[in-house]
Amino acid sequence: MTTHDNVVCTFCGCLCDDIEVEVRDNTITAVKKACAIGKNKIMHATSDPPPISVRGVETSVDEAVEEAVRIMSTARNPMVYGMSSTTSEAQREMVEIAEITGANLDNCSSYCHGPGVLARQQVGLVSCSLGEAKNRADLVIYWGCNPVEAHMRHLSRYSLQPKGLFMPEGRKGRKVVAIDVRPTPTTKRADVFLQVQPGHTFEIASVLRALLNGVELDFPDGADSVAGVPVEAWREVVEMVKKCKYGVLFFGLGVTQCRNTDINVEQVARLVQDANRHTRFSAVAMRGHGNVNGTNQVMSWLTGYPLAVNFSRGFPRHNPGEFSVVPMLARKEIDAALIVATDPGAHLPKDAVDFLKTIPVIHLDPHRNMTTPWATVVIPVAPVGVAATGTFYRMDNVPLRLKKLVDSPFPTDEEVLKTMKEKIAYAANN
Repeated sequence: MTTHDNVVCTFCGCLCDDIEVEVRDNTITAVKKACAIGKNKIMHATSDPPPISVRGVETSVDEAVEEAVRIMSTARNPMVYGMSSTTSEAQREMVEIAEITGANLDNCSSYCHGPGVLARQQVGLVSCSLGEAKNRADLVIYWGCNPVEAHMRHLSRYSLQPKGLFMPEGRKGRKVVAIDVRPTPTTKRADVFLQVQPGHTFEIASVLRALLNGVELDFPDGADSVAGVPVEAWREVVEMVKKCKYGVLFFGLGVTQCRNTDINVEQVARLVQDANRHTRFSAVAMRGHGNVNGTNQVMSWLTGYPLAVNFSRGFPRHNPGEFSVVPMLARKEIDAALIVATDPGAHLPKDAVDFLKTIPVIHLDPHRNMTTPWATVVIPVAPVGVAATGTFYRMDNVPLRLKKLVDSPFPTDEEVLKTMKEKIAYAANN
């Protein structure tokens, strides 16, 4: 039996890197320290792979790759999409395939944290590592997120309970504020819970900025509340911000997908900038999929844009409303799709899935899922972090190297994509 220490769990953006995994005869027999979901993901990482197939007929990897190359080479307006649960090395190959084929390139963040990424490109974001939050933060604000259920070890490893270098008392030394539209398991752990009306993120951030900057607020009689919360409660939050030594605001989809989307995050980012006139304050987005952050990083390096890119004119063009996956599928503008490390059959709107079923779809994934039955080409790949190495980016932009624990009978998605890229490039030049 071999015991692997400091294994990275790839389930969510926390990328917990203290996992212990026991392997016997190329089989994972035990997983320790992971959350319930992470443990289940690692224990069953190599189970239930789909058969290699083309139009429902089982075949070899080589023949499936040849058909995938033919589809992408002959398509007039293809789409390359997904990437949120694969390595940054594989993501790089997908960007190059999109460029060679003149495709539309998008990732899962276009309907989750994408607005926040765009806002950061507009106004910047004062941020920190999760290690800084653990060691320094005496004020933690959870806004529009529920890490107790979505990032199950976030509170115990990084933000609420752990004792840090300058926080020797752990939870006892921290004040916690939760802002959400409903009570959640996270709000129950907070010292102050502000239940707000939906759709008012921009107004809340604006009022907090005004109070931080000493602006006098003039409300009509009987209307001195914002988002259903009295202004006096917001004033108390501002005083907590001013008095803390180091504050961190963790924000989730309740902020990025609220009405106004990227404008909300711009205002929150400016709020954090204002807070730094009084104390040290940072903000961190609560990214969901394991390497969705890496997708934005890789696309930004290679194209200049974190999502929604079009290569049809031979150079990258960016327009979220025009080149994002959901609007393009709604307009039925795509004639082929290469989808890697995501399950559109489970995640996209029904109309989008119904249209995908009418065009050739190439799907690379370690597991049988809701896309497998109708995809034109299905190629199972080795699960990253278990049977393949690579790089993932944590929610705080820290890159972590994944370990290989067992062997897989299937190639990695990086290997498949690299082969596809070379064959597509050869076909284009000959």
